[in-house]
Amino acid sequence: MASLFRPFQNSWNFMRRMSHEQPVIYWSCILGGIGPLLVVAVPPIRKSVFGYSPAEAPPQSYPLPNRPRRSVQGYDDE
Repeated sequence: MASLFRPFQNSWNFMRRMSHEQPVIYWSCILGGIGPLLVVAVPPIRKSVFGYSPAEAPPQSYPLPNRPRRSVQGYDDE
C-alpha cells in the first residue's frame, strides 16, 4: 500500500527541496497550479460579492442615418 503513495511523496519531497534551493522555480510552479483554479473560482465570486455585470458589447457597425443619400458635388467626382 505504501508504494501507491510513493509518487506523491516523491513529488512532495522534490517541491520541498526546490523551495529551499530554487525558490523562483518553486513559486512559479505553485502560481502556475493555482491559475486554472482561479479561472473557475473567480467569476462567481466576482458576481456575488462585488455585483459585477459584464459591459455591453460595442456596436458591430456604424449606425447609418435614416435619410436618403445625397450625391457628392464639388470634389471633381463626376
